[in-house]
Amino acid sequence: MASLEDVLGYAVKHGASDIHLCVGSPPACRIDGKIRFFGDEDLTPKKNDEYLAEILDDKHRKEFEEMGDTDVALSIPGLGRFRVNCLMQRSSVGIIMRHVKGKIMAFEELNLPNTMERIGMERRGLCLITGTTGSGKSTTLAAIIDYINRNRREHIITLEDPIEFLHQNKKSLVTQREITIDTKDFKTALRAAMREDPDVILIGEMRDAETFQASTSAAETGHLVFSTLHTTNAMLTIDRIMDMFPMEQHSQIRSQLSLQLKYTVAQRLIPSFDGNGRVAAVEIMYNSPAIAALIRDNELKQIPNAISAGRADGMQTFNMSLVGLVKNELVKKEEALNFSDNPDELSMNLEGIYLASSRGGILKK
Repeated sequence: MASLEDVLGYAVKHGASDIHLCVGSPPACRIDGKIRFFGDEDLTPKKNDEYLAEILDDKHRKEFEEMGDTDVALSIPGLGRFRVNCLMQRSSVGIIMRHVKGKIMAFEELNLPNTMERIGMERRGLCLITGTTGSGKSTTLAAIIDYINRNRREHIITLEDPIEFLHQNKKSLVTQREITIDTKDFKTALRAAMREDPDVILIGEMRDAETFQASTSAAETGHLVFSTLHTTNAMLTIDRIMDMFPMEQHSQIRSQLSLQLKYTVAQRLIPSFDGNGRVAAVEIMYNSPAIAALIRDNELKQIPNAISAGRADGMQTFNMSLVGLVKNELVKKEEALNFSDNPDELSMNLEGIYLASSRGGILKK
């Protein structure tokens, strides 16, 4: 059976994003979004225990034995960094590893819209990067932090679990703290961050109401705050935040969001036109006065129309993004329709037909 380094070497060589080590099956990789097995030999409980011993230090081993799972960051010389989740499943050890590309890519390399530069130049407020697991949220956040680092003289604090991308100081000073290693938890780290002279704060994930309140408090006091949520579009992002709180607090939270939210960026990765890799389709919502009013008045279903009408403010819907990707031959029309929330509308958009819903008419471009 292959060593851990051999398994990871194979995965990196073939461009895998994730590696799965599950007892009873050969090692598996996710390549271009699809799971592929390699080798014919099934992993045994003994072999996975050996892999686990290579990955975990004593502290994380104790946490794993007490809780049944743990997260760590792993560095392998010559191969790079991996974000690792170790878990128990069917009474045996399972290991899932994500390869964190060492290079932090620029917006242009990621094919992200120009609005991302505008986001990187904001001075205060809350910006949320959203999407499902594996949609590239961490990669986009790293690109934003690097853009700030290259263009502004600020103190950037990142709170991550675990640290994925390593940032070198450029024009800015970057302080990176890993939860459970450098600090106890997000709550403790956020409280401390406010005494550490920050300009920009990155919170790896907005997990609960407490983290949200701390984030908005930081934004209210003049800081630029970034975080992520596992939601698929701007409208569902607001819904998800509301679900963190009891009903009697919803009006207050909507008011906070209408004042402190700056941008939401929702991502989906679409198979590329040539079949090699994936391309990001991006919905961007800027908290314009019209959007703020919809949030405050709980008219969330009107948000997609407001985004469509907000191109001048740098906003775009997923369909607007997909049209550009198809026309530039970065993705195939069939794939775009498959990933669209409204494929019928996208089909019309690709023919140059747009519904002017606010006027009840049809526009041809």
